Order: sequence, then C-alpha cells, then structure tokens
Amino acid sequence: MVTIIVLAVIVVIAVFLVVGGIKVVGQVERGVVFRFGRVQREIRQPGLTLLIPVVDRMKKVNVQIVTLPVPVQECITRDNVSVEVDAVAYFRVEDPLRAAIAVQNYLFAIEQVGQTSLRSIIGKSDLDDLLSNREELNRGLALMIDSPALGWGIHIDRVEIKDVHLPEGMKRSIARQAEAERERRARVITADGEFQAARKLSDASAIMTETPGALQLRLLQTVVEVAAEKTSTLVMPVPVELLRFFERSAASAGESAASSEERPAGESSGSSEKRPAAVTDAPAAPELGPPEPRRDQERHVDNDMALGT
Repeated sequence: MVTIIVLAVIVVIAVFLVVGGIKVVGQVERGVVFRFGRVQREIRQPGLTLLIPVVDRMKKVNVQIVTLPVPVQECITRDNVSVEVDAVAYFRVEDPLRAAIAVQNYLFAIEQVGQTSLRSIIGKSDLDDLLSNREELNRGLALMIDSPALGWGIHIDRVEIKDVHLPEGMKRSIARQAEAERERRARVITADGEFQAARKLSDASAIMTETPGALQLRLLQTVVEVAAEKTSTLVMPVPVELLRFFERSAASAGESAASSEERPAGESSGSSEKRPAAVTDAPAAPELGPPEPRRDQERHVDNDMALGT
C-alpha cells in the first residue's frame, strides 16, 4: 500500500513537472531561454515549446511596434526662445536576445534617450525651423535616438514632434510678424497690378492718339455701362476732344468744298490769260517800225502833189 502511494506521488510530480515545462509563445512574442542562468542562443519561436523543469527559465520579449510618448520638455532654442515640446517615438525589437540581456528595461531606456535627444535637438534649432521644418528635425531626432538603441537590439522606426507650446508674448509677436508679412504681400500685389494697368493704359492711349474716334467710342461705351442702372441720373459733359473732333470734321469739309470750287475758276482764268495773248498780237503791229515809213511816204506824196499844182 505504501509503495502504491509513493508511486502515485511520483507520477503526480512527474506529470506536474512535464506540464510545467510546456510553455506557449505568442505570435507577437519571442522567447529567450536561460538555463542555469546562462542565456541560450536559440530563440523560441511562436507556438509550443518545451523547457526543462527547474533548469530552464524563459523570458518573453514583445516584437510589436511600441508607441512611446516622450514627456513635455521645456527647452530653449538657439535664438533664446523658451518653448515646451513633446514628441512620440515608434520602435520595435529586432534582436530579442540583446534586448533581454543588454539593457535592464529597454522601454525606460528609450524614454530617457528620447527626452535627452529632444532637448538636445531643440537647443540646436531656431524657432522658425522648429515651426516650419519639422521633417528634418524628426529625422535628426530619430537618428540621435537610434544610435544607442542599435546596441540594445532595438530599431527606431520614426520619431515625430507632436506639439510646440509658445509663450503668449511670443505668440503675439509671431501674429504681428505674420500680419506685417501679409500686408507687405498685399502692397506688392497691388503695386504690381497698378504697374500692369498703367502699361496697358499707356498702350491704349497710344492707340487712341492714332485713332481719335476710338476715344469717342470708349466714351459712349462708358455711358452705356453707367446707364444700365436706371436708378441714377447721368450728366454727360461735352469733352474738349469731341469739340476738336467736330472742328476737324468741319475744317476737312470746308477744305473739300473750297477745292471743288477752285477747279472751274482756274480753268476760266487760264482761258482768259490765253485770250489776251491772242488779241494783243494784232495791235502790236502798229508799234513796229515799218508802218511809220509808210505814213511819211504818204506825207511826201501829198506835198509833191501840192507843189505841182
């Protein structure tokens, strides 16, 4: 009877030890086995694994990506501005063996490295870079944290600066600066628009100078646009250009009429000038020398006849 009880106890203890030596490793975990305090190089993969009771001890290491918030750090930038900055780090365990034996608590270690690296990179950056160039700061911060983490078997996926808290005075200063910048841009855009409008108006004035009628057409178009609203009374002054236009029109009409009247008069005057030339040929003959001797001969003949008688 005693022998049966002893055998039963031995069987129970054996079953307990066997059952205690069976461990389950999760899909997101890796098992690191210590045998008599010495780590085994073989990493236990997900599933069932057998351990030697009382001899082996297994430590499970999570290989998922861990999201670790970095607490708010009060820092001073390179241009002497006090800011409060917090960040978040994403990392995962690549080598469970080194993460289990190289560092006591890798989560706490990464948190401390993240805080010191955040303070260091903020002290090397200006406020403008911190507000507008965060991508480069994030890469630099991830590199600073990843350098010591590689020795612990940990890979830093990314680090991002979450928020930047500025003093109220600095916020007002930034708001005034932004307002001044917007005002400057507005003035530049307005000046550019006026410059382009002046150039177009100059071209238009040159065209209207060559064709005066274009100015009248533009005036009539303006009148039509204003008269579209029937709620107002339109008083249209007579511009000087319009009077000059009518004056030039009247002058051109008078010149054409005068030219048409002068053409027949010219022809009659020419004929009158030719006619005296033809008439004066006849009386010009008495003025010549030959007629005078004829008269003298006649006088001599008369005298001779008188003497003969």
